[in-house]
Amino acid sequence: MKIPSHSPSIHKPRLRSAFTLTETIIAIGVLTVLLTGFIAVFTPAAQGIRRSLSSEQADRLTTTLEMELATLRKGQEAPDPATGFDKAFNWIKGANTIANVIFVYQYRGDPATIRDDGTPAPKVAITGEPGKDYIVQSMARRRNDTKLKDDLEAIEGSVFFVKSTQLVFADGELKPGTPGKIMNADTPATEATNTAAYKEAVIAFSAEFHSVPTKSIAYLESTAFITRFNSTTAKPIFTRNLAVRR
Repeated sequence: MKIPSHSPSIHKPRLRSAFTLTETIIAIGVLTVLLTGFIAVFTPAAQGIRRSLSSEQADRLTTTLEMELATLRKGQEAPDPATGFDKAFNWIKGANTIANVIFVYQYRGDPATIRDDGTPAPKVAITGEPGKDYIVQSMARRRNDTKLKDDLEAIEGSVFFVKSTQLVFADGELKPGTPGKIMNADTPATEATNTAAYKEAVIAFSAEFHSVPTKSIAYLESTAFITRFNSTTAKPIFTRNLAVRR
């Protein structure tokens, strides 16, 4: 009997389908168009959000400075401040000197421990419940304030320094005067060395807010910060025209 022989079948390998070079180029082109449209639509929205956040932060910093200028705290009475207006006069006049530069910031404060100047003591370790065991306190202090170093140990967010200049009336409008001087509005203008010699009821001034790259007290006491502070080319983050009243 003849046994049929079975030859093994030869299977040809299947070729997997793939994108051609033309299809790939077309796909990249479509993706580019879609991304361009996406960026065109959402970039203005993102910029608007950033501007909104910056505006909120600017308002907070400005309000903090205004409130602190009007608040005479314990330990700030010497040598001559007797009222909040006296304090504001001295702070505005001296803010362009490195010794009296004003810092504005937020720090974590312990509401259960109030210091002699009426501010909550800094809470360095984040423990407990926010709003109950610790609060975020907005503050403005001068460089020579001994409590500044303690606050920086519990800092929240960025630190800013302020340069202020009185606004004087000239050529029909208010313009920045001479840094470090408070002038009366009489003609010819005379410099007032204190509030008793200042004849006006309001001090209008320009406040320039500058960012500080680090929160370290060592940096704020360094020559690097002094150089940055004295720079005439550094531009402020924002500027606000403000006023204090007797």
